Amino acid sequence: QGSGQPEGPLRDAMVDGFRSIPDFREELTSAALNRFGSGWAWLGVDSDGELAVFSTPNQDSPLMLGLRPILGLDVWEHAYYLKYQNRRPEYIEAFFSVIHWDRVNELYVAAREGRSTVASGPTR
Repeated sequence: QGSGQPEGPLRDAMVDGFRSIPDFREELTSAALNRFGSGWAWLGVDSDGELAVFSTPNQDSPLMLGLRPILGLDVWEHAYYLKYQNRRPEYIEAFFSVIHWDRVNELYVAAREGRSTVASGPTR
C-alpha cells in the first residue's frame, strides 16, 4: 500500500517545479507512456537540487545523466504484462496507488543534501 500523497519538502518542491501534484502525475505518466519499448520513467534530483521528470531507455541509469533518482517507474513489459497485458496506461495509473511517499521524501531530502540514498543493511 502506498502512503497517500507527497508531504513535506518533497510536496513543496513538486508544487514549485510542476505547479501541482496532479501536474507532476501527468508529467510522469507522459514520460512513461512515451517511452517507446523498454525503459523507465523517473523522478530525480538534478545537480541544482531541483526535481526533474525524465525517462531512460532499457537499463540506462539516471546516474549516467548526472541525476539522482528518487522514484522509478519500470515500463519494461515484464513489469506489467502478466496482470495488465498491453495496457500500460492502466499499469501506470495503478503505480500511483503503491508509492510510499514518505520514503520518496526521505530520498529527496538526502539527494538535496548530497547524502547517499542507498538503503543500509546489516553488515557481515
